[in-house]
Amino acid sequence: EQGAMIVDVRTPREFAEGHLENAVNFPLSELDKHFKGIVKDKEIVLYCRSGNRSGKAYQYLQSKGFTNLHNAGGFEELQNVQ
Repeated sequence: EQGAMIVDVRTPREFAEGHLENAVNFPLSELDKHFKGIVKDKEIVLYCRSGNRSGKAYQYLQSKGFTNLHNAGGFEELQNVQ
């Protein structure tokens, strides 16, 4: 709602089965490819199925210099919050 980029790091198949509105699917294994042209201080919210892969994505992006990251955890939890 506040302009953050919402990134689902699950597989394309998992994404196709359901995802948050306005989310983009950048699978964990392809993060380097998708984040090449993105500004390092852009607000980015990461989620996956349980929070494990989004945690790994968080650590990876942080190591690449991204500064405005949020690990939102698991998809089912987020659906319950909406």
